[in-house]
Amino acid sequence: MSAAAGMAAEGWAQRRERGTLFLMKLCFLGLRWLPRPVMLPFVRLAVLYFLVFGRAARMAVFDYLARAGAACAVPGLGANWRSAWRLYREFGDAILDRLDAWLGRLGLERLIFEDFPLVQSMRESGRGALIIGSHLGNLEVFRALGELNSKIVLNVLLHTRHAGRYNEILAQAGASQLRLWQVTSLDAATTLKLRERIAAGEWVFIAGDRVPVHGGRTIEVDFLGSRAPLPIGPYILASVLECPTYLMFCLREGRRYRIVVERFAERLSLPRPDRQRSLADWAQRYAGRLEHWLRRAPLQWFNFYPFWQPGAGSKADA
Repeated sequence: MSAAAGMAAEGWAQRRERGTLFLMKLCFLGLRWLPRPVMLPFVRLAVLYFLVFGRAARMAVFDYLARAGAACAVPGLGANWRSAWRLYREFGDAILDRLDAWLGRLGLERLIFEDFPLVQSMRESGRGALIIGSHLGNLEVFRALGELNSKIVLNVLLHTRHAGRYNEILAQAGASQLRLWQVTSLDAATTLKLRERIAAGEWVFIAGDRVPVHGGRTIEVDFLGSRAPLPIGPYILASVLECPTYLMFCLREGRRYRIVVERFAERLSLPRPDRQRSLADWAQRYAGRLEHWLRRAPLQWFNFYPFWQPGAGSKADA
């Protein structure tokens, strides 16, 4: 990615984060005093505004929808306004569900576990774990499990300057078992703190489909029929933390959520002689699982930036 493109991407990311933060604060204040059916029209108007006036995000969504339409057997899905509105509407609903989860209004009866024995064993083992998630569906529903079981503390890594403000909203919502970390790079100090969290039996969550806008290293994979860059950070972090690593996806099905947790590696290793190939293999394996579940719910992948932009994928250091 060129310096100019990087600066443009960073500026766009900051504007998008501020918009999302404003929408979350608005929804949070509204849900504290108004029932969800009353709040829903205001949320729909807000996301409609972002769709109409957020040209950069809209163009990125159209690009994604064109690829998803070719790959997924969903009638009418494609680079058109109707599909884009459906995706933005899903995003607005996801924000309301996110806050419902943090406010304790989303109970276990609305959760469907693809492999509940695995989730149960993770919760009861007391071991720390790294969870690689995505922007598919509503991750906060799974994070809210930390509130349903006080033994679980979730540390969520974010590439954002607004982590402190998100934490304020979480504190007001009572989400005491969820910690957001502002991480622009995984330096030695941050890694050491995360190792301490893992040793204490806590979970660390990182998204595997967010390409860094601050010059982070990426590696190209096959995704939805084209080459696309994915960050290498999750796999380097997994190798350093030396803990079990899992994949997690969460899909909305009507008023319920299907939570998918899959074993990824008991201990992810990146041997020095084949480090580049190992990184590529792990990233491709993740991309394959993301695409598998994305085909189930293509309108729930909330990645509002140019994912396949030319030259975005740079080679990872050997």
